Amino acid sequence: MTDTMTRDRVGQFTDPSGRTFGEDGTLNIAYEALDRHVEDGHGTEIAMIWLGKDDTRQEISYSDLSAMASRFANVLTSHGCAPGDSLFALMGRVPELYATALGALKAGAVFTPLFSAFGPEPIRTRMEIGDAKVLVTTASIYNRKIAPWRDDLPSLKLVLILGDEAPDGCVALAPAMAAAAPEFTVAKTAPEDPALIHFTSGTTGKPKGAVHVHGAVAYHAFSGRHALDLNPGTIYWCTADPGWVTGTSYGIIAPLVNRVTMIVDEAEFDLERWYGIVEREAVQVWYSAPTAIRMMMRAGAEAAKPFDFSALRFLASVGEPLNPEAVIWSEQVFGQPFHDNWWQTETGGIMIANCPGETVKPGSMGKPLPGITAGIVDRTDAGLRELPDGEIGELALRPGWPSMMRTYLHEQARYDKCFVDGRYLSGDLAMRDAEGYFWFVGRADDLIKTSGHLIGPFEVESALIEHEAVAEAGVIGLPDETAGEVVKAYVTLNPGFGSSRALEREIRGHARKKLGPAVAPREIVFRTTLPKTRSGKIMRRLLKARELGLPEGDISTLETDET
Repeated sequence: MTDTMTRDRVGQFTDPSGRTFGEDGTLNIAYEALDRHVEDGHGTEIAMIWLGKDDTRQEISYSDLSAMASRFANVLTSHGCAPGDSLFALMGRVPELYATALGALKAGAVFTPLFSAFGPEPIRTRMEIGDAKVLVTTASIYNRKIAPWRDDLPSLKLVLILGDEAPDGCVALAPAMAAAAPEFTVAKTAPEDPALIHFTSGTTGKPKGAVHVHGAVAYHAFSGRHALDLNPGTIYWCTADPGWVTGTSYGIIAPLVNRVTMIVDEAEFDLERWYGIVEREAVQVWYSAPTAIRMMMRAGAEAAKPFDFSALRFLASVGEPLNPEAVIWSEQVFGQPFHDNWWQTETGGIMIANCPGETVKPGSMGKPLPGITAGIVDRTDAGLRELPDGEIGELALRPGWPSMMRTYLHEQARYDKCFVDGRYLSGDLAMRDAEGYFWFVGRADDLIKTSGHLIGPFEVESALIEHEAVAEAGVIGLPDETAGEVVKAYVTLNPGFGSSRALEREIRGHARKKLGPAVAPREIVFRTTLPKTRSGKIMRRLLKARELGLPEGDISTLETDET
């Protein structure tokens, strides 16, 4: 990481701005996010503007948020919670969630966020894997999803319930925090001490718990500035829920470490509400997901015209590849493009991005951030073979950045398989062009081989979305005796279009014209929704499993599906 940050023997990190993390050999994410700013005289600056479902608006300063986090940390220690204990949070986007995350880190606990929409089994599975000692949730979620099996999880010693009252065997959080002191001495955690666990779905078997350390904060700080233009005072809105990694890394840590003002909206996606927030709060940097952007596109440019977006200076997207059509559309509607970037739960931070000031190639992931060494490789019996520009292979990274996961919880062998010849293998197929831009092709297990052609589903999906009737598309390959595999597509339609044989033929014709007959789908199926994760990724493997009657694997992060 010599171009990005240097690290000495005791764990200090120094980034290009000269900022040093871990000067005394200790490093704590919450200290860097809150207490450091308060000590430097910035406590009165606004850390978070919270917007409630009922249109409540609350401004929370850095001093206020630090005090809330300290009170929470004191509650934990008063109940015997020690550094290294595992804490899970299961709630919506309310201020208490942010106090919980930062307070847990202050106390040296290991913080794990969960989706509040999870059912009982996904919650239980993750808490069992994570040896949960503390859970913070709501009374409703606890009674419906936790209470029936709580006694079967002996590691769970403390359940904190939001509000003034709590079910039997639990502790009400509001009075406990009110009684706690607003000061707390931050735990002296080391850069390599575990801080976060983020669960990611596997194609088969149980979810994987990626373990991240306090040292990750150095890369969150750097990448937030370099890839998202986060600077002190920036009005920033990351729409991701903290229940998945973007909502924590770039919805809590990176913005606070860079002393920005975060917008947090409790409500779910509503187009008019979102546009209104961007206008009223004068949002300057907006980080969202392709699913939301495509929903904006479905509503059309007319829906955006009544709103003033002049404060926006940078738009970014993550979660799955951003189709070229969406980049072009956003430039027309917002006056600037959404900038795609690429990273994974395992990398902990943005690796490849269309950064501010750089030329955007619609459909490209961008270029590696300074200090990140990325390449395209092919696995062979002799090891990895580096591929030249223009060839499709697996995206591989040279480890060394601070936010890289340190292991999969309790699955070291599974973790070790991610590395070959000193490279981290992402499992994503990509191509690098002559100018150094990387282009996503698909997951390695999503690649389609038909009549001798290797086809990335993203390319086909992007062509389909260019048809005026198509809102979203998911593409898979199905076995065929003659061609090896044939391409099949599932699409959802924009308002004003109805499914018909004539429209199916028209869309297939459009695809053949754009892609050629060897690549275009042989069959198109209309759906009202496509199965996707809460982070917006279309679950192609689930479409294929259902077509072929195969095991569906872990589907606990599924957000939408056709019934």
